[in-house]
Amino acid sequence: MKLTKYTHACVRLEKDGRVLVLDPGTFSETAEALEGAHAVLITHEHADHIDVPAVAAALSGNGGLELFAPEGVAQNVRKEAPDAADRVHAVEPGTAFDAAGFAVRSFGGQHALIHPQIPVVANIGYLVDEDVYHPGDSFIIPDGISVRTLLVPVHAPWNKVSEVVDFVIGVRAERAYAIHDGLLNDTGLGLVEGHVKRIGARYGTEYTHLSARDSVEL
Repeated sequence: MKLTKYTHACVRLEKDGRVLVLDPGTFSETAEALEGAHAVLITHEHADHIDVPAVAAALSGNGGLELFAPEGVAQNVRKEAPDAADRVHAVEPGTAFDAAGFAVRSFGGQHALIHPQIPVVANIGYLVDEDVYHPGDSFIIPDGISVRTLLVPVHAPWNKVSEVVDFVIGVRAERAYAIHDGLLNDTGLGLVEGHVKRIGARYGTEYTHLSARDSVEL
């Protein structure tokens, strides 16, 4: 399986001629990531994780594209792309389903707290093919499984470095790559990545930096 990272939280997975895209948001190269896609997974409603007009246009222009997302996101997308409403599926945590030939399991249910005065929204973390885990905006650790490839939200209004490192330690994946880094400059990213790489290695996780459009074979 090939993994390509795009800016911020967007990741594209490819295998056997099938393409699955996670969180194509407004900070990302959304049109490029969605080109030729067969399915899209959305963790939650924030714009940096879903560019609704771009995703709706992709659904309308590609009759084979399906979208999976929390109920509120699914409802909004159906309104924007009514011609594709039957290909927009609501996801609850604790479920398993097939998305364009990829086996997907869902976890979590709630976005991490930003501030008590900012409403908390639904958030779904996705494990793809028992390998890649994208938590969205959450540090929920999947229960009862071993994650091989962890996508780590390294910076956000809702987290701090100690929580990022503890998430990596808790999951204990074989390998890890950063997501949610669109608000960091090179200095800040290097600082956080240094902690994740050094401390994560003590617990068996190999952290590797990926820039936008970099790809790895899993």
